[in-house]
Amino acid sequence: MERDDALIAQARTWLAEDPDPDTREELARLIDGAATGDTADLAARFAGTLQFGTAGLRGELGAGPMRMNRSVVIRAAAGLAAYLKKQGTPAGDDTAGTVVIGYDARYKSADFALDTAAVMVGAGLKAVLLPKPLPTPVLAFAIRHLGAVAGIEVTASHNPPRDNGYKVYLGDGSQIVPPADAEIAAEIAAIKSLDDVPRPSAGWETLRYEDVVGAYLERTDAVLTGGSARDVRVVYTPMHGVGRDVLTAAFERAGFPAPTVVAAQAEPDPDFPTVVFPNPEEPGAMDLAFATAREARPDIIIANDPDADRCAVAVPDPDSTEGWRMLRGDEVGALLATHLVHKNARGTFTTTIVSSSLLSRIAAASTGTPYTETLTGFKWLARVDGLRYAYEEALGYCVDPEGVRDKDGITAALLIAELAAELKESGRTLSDLLDDLAVEHGLHATDQLSVRVQDLSLIADAMRRLREQPPTVLAGLHITSAEDLSKGTESLPPTDGLRYHLAGDESGTVSAARVIVRPSGTEPKIKCYLEVVIPVADAAALAGARSKAAEVLAAIKTDLSQAAGI
Repeated sequence: MERDDALIAQARTWLAEDPDPDTREELARLIDGAATGDTADLAARFAGTLQFGTAGLRGELGAGPMRMNRSVVIRAAAGLAAYLKKQGTPAGDDTAGTVVIGYDARYKSADFALDTAAVMVGAGLKAVLLPKPLPTPVLAFAIRHLGAVAGIEVTASHNPPRDNGYKVYLGDGSQIVPPADAEIAAEIAAIKSLDDVPRPSAGWETLRYEDVVGAYLERTDAVLTGGSARDVRVVYTPMHGVGRDVLTAAFERAGFPAPTVVAAQAEPDPDFPTVVFPNPEEPGAMDLAFATAREARPDIIIANDPDADRCAVAVPDPDSTEGWRMLRGDEVGALLATHLVHKNARGTFTTTIVSSSLLSRIAAASTGTPYTETLTGFKWLARVDGLRYAYEEALGYCVDPEGVRDKDGITAALLIAELAAELKESGRTLSDLLDDLAVEHGLHATDQLSVRVQDLSLIADAMRRLREQPPTVLAGLHITSAEDLSKGTESLPPTDGLRYHLAGDESGTVSAARVIVRPSGTEPKIKCYLEVVIPVADAAALAGARSKAAEVLAAIKTDLSQAAGI
């Protein structure tokens, strides 16, 4: 009973400070319920606080410190402001101290952005607000364009409708990494009361749409090579997000035909009514795009996730029941890399340790293209010295690091459209180019075993089980090395992950395989990334190689699932 009284008292203290009438009403109901003995929901809201990390904040909307709400955001903004002020600003630099704030079209995103602007102004920093819900890449661009010390994007990307998030960038336009995340978290924890956070009702600047989006679109000129090939027909879906207007304007500026937009998913809608998860990778998310394509008969389908930092591509496939096949992120990553190599792009090509090793082969086969790998996430990829191109298998591509030091689904779409148009001029397709890469470098087939959980302890249990009893054979292939990435390596900082390298089979049908297991950083999932490499003698051997790869990947999934207990 004393515990219940303490919980209710804690909730009432939070309620007294909550500036949002919606969450105040919600919390008052929970307090009333707890007073009659129903404490479970209230206790869940006050079981701790949302933890600020390298992904910023992300969680379910609602009242209390374990949910995304205005009180949590104000504290996060105040902690970030305190951190930025402690970093100092260069003397005589009148742009120093500027913080750019963007937001998507999810519930409460605009409110969170306005609260952040008020906190920054109250802390003595200059706050600049984007004019409307816009793609995350526009915010990442604006940081570098304006010479800001930091940027915030209010978005939950491709999470379910009930979620929202808070992504933080520093002045180089890339997302935060340790130790900045822990230092900001410490400043957030030091905020005792919202009454201690000054929040004026004005004082921030709102950029004009034509200024910020116009500058971003002008920068997209640097992405394309200036070639004349522009004849490519595209069906496009923004997945109920904010990408449509910017992408269609970019296509028009570049001289491409106007994409056919999936009508039911064209407008921003925080309910995401036509999809279970607004993520092109999720089953069923592309069904409406496929249906539109069967009518419009385009050359390719392009999809953005709701904040348009990811780009998905589908190609015609007569063997599929839909008539279309979604390309894996690794396939799009290889296609974009090949296009850039052919255009004599100079600089380092990089990807993450969970992505396909094919990029290393493409870089090695070109002249003077350095290659490197990082931990998962663009917060690491964007910091590679001399970066020219980066991608990760989760549909993220950085094709213009001088403009956007992050993944950008708009510029990636432009570049894949240019590649498709050039291939079309010579009677070829994206699928044909993928076949060429398989014959040249071997078929690098990838897959993923991803398990979503309600109880996060199941993920910890699976990781512990694999560490205590590591597998020695998967799919009949012997594991030649097993690395616990939590200890770090010569080239990688520590992370919660396991990496296995597998030998090929005795017949030489399989030359190598690789498995990485890690908890997701943004969702309640454990993810296992699989790759198998099959030598391909010629185009006639491709069908057999793909069949063999599918067989081996399926067997690895089965054996790994059993070993991890998932």
